[in-house]
Amino acid sequence: MSDILERIVAAKRQEIARRREEVPERALVARLDDAPMVRDFRASLEKAPSPGIIAEVKKASPSAGVLREDFDPAAIARIYEANGASAISVLTDEPFFQGKLAYLSAVRQAVALPILRKDFILDRYQVLEARVAGADAVLLIAEILDAKELPALLREIERLNMQALVEIYERANLPRVLDAGAKLVGVNNRNLRTFVTSLDHTLDLINDIPADCCLVSESGIRTRADMLRLEQAGVKAVLIGETFMRTPDIGQKLRELRGEP
Repeated sequence: MSDILERIVAAKRQEIARRREEVPERALVARLDDAPMVRDFRASLEKAPSPGIIAEVKKASPSAGVLREDFDPAAIARIYEANGASAISVLTDEPFFQGKLAYLSAVRQAVALPILRKDFILDRYQVLEARVAGADAVLLIAEILDAKELPALLREIERLNMQALVEIYERANLPRVLDAGAKLVGVNNRNLRTFVTSLDHTLDLINDIPADCCLVSESGIRTRADMLRLEQAGVKAVLIGETFMRTPDIGQKLRELRGEP
């Protein structure tokens, strides 16, 4: 695990303990019956005519700082929906990415697209939070979950009728991800140690991922040529954040990546 990941995970464990004190787990469980209906995240990706786009609502990152000053999560989500996104990812980590779980709830109220909670998920408590807030899917990062934690969280997510996008970077983690039963597999193109990004990383791993998995390429997708390259290789969907957050006209950029005029 890289130094930045170690710092994030340590901070996240403290955050979970604090949030559990503020809102006990039993209180979250009691709110499940009132949670919004779950939408089919994978189906929304796979029905797209070209790689489905998971468009990310992301205010900042540890490496780049604030990405968008005029940050309105609900407004951004409505632009994504109006311009052909297949799903929306909402970054909810606060200390390192300036996200909030409240952003996910606001997006859920604003659009009909399936929503992914993107965070550093370590505990069942966070999965319950995601469901209550209106998430349809949850990101799990193989690099920060051990051989017991990953399948346990997968089972909890499925029990709540959500789906898990399981992200890997290191090839060595792929067998245990597949053994755990993951069917939505994300390949992070950003090296978590050097922060260098390359689409070749997805292409290097694609032949090792079974055909019945929905493969999502994450990070570093900036142009229509990038989309075509991944599509031709067999990638089913992409997750794009900074490219949208940095552009003046989000809708125009989204249409461009989808191949529309």
